[in-house]
Parts: sequence; structure tokens; C-alpha cells
Amino acid sequence: MTLNRIRDLRQDADLNQTEVAKILGTSQTVYSRYECGKLDLPLRHLVALCKFYKVSADYILGFTNDPNPAKLKFK
Repeated sequence: MTLNRIRDLRQDADLNQTEVAKILGTSQTVYSRYECGKLDLPLRHLVALCKFYKVSADYILGFTNDPNPAKLKFK
């Protein structure tokens, strides 16, 4: 599965892959593989990206086009 949404979110935030990888505690190479679908995105990284970008997992995974279909509360 190609996760175009994480690429789009990253680019909209004016971040490069290395910066997002650092947030996730992984390497740029691994993060790049998430974006192009060569490596599955672990749940802990999905949750971290949802919190960081303040969007739902459904949005990142492509199940909805609404980044916030419900009021999200992140701690």
C-alpha cells in the first residue's frame, strides 16, 4: 500500500523525510519505504503521525478524505 497521504502531509508541513524520520525515531531510509509502500507502517508510527499532524488514522490510510471526521483529542 502506498501511503501518499503521509508524503502529502509531510510536504504540506514543509518537512523532509529525515525530519519526519527523526520524529518517529527511525531512519530516513525506513521512512522513505513507508511512503512508497515498500515497508508496512507500524502501528506506533501511525499513531505518532496522527498525533503530530493532528489527523485521523482513517485519513492517513485513505479511508476518508476528511482529515478530522470526528473531534480528535490528542494528549
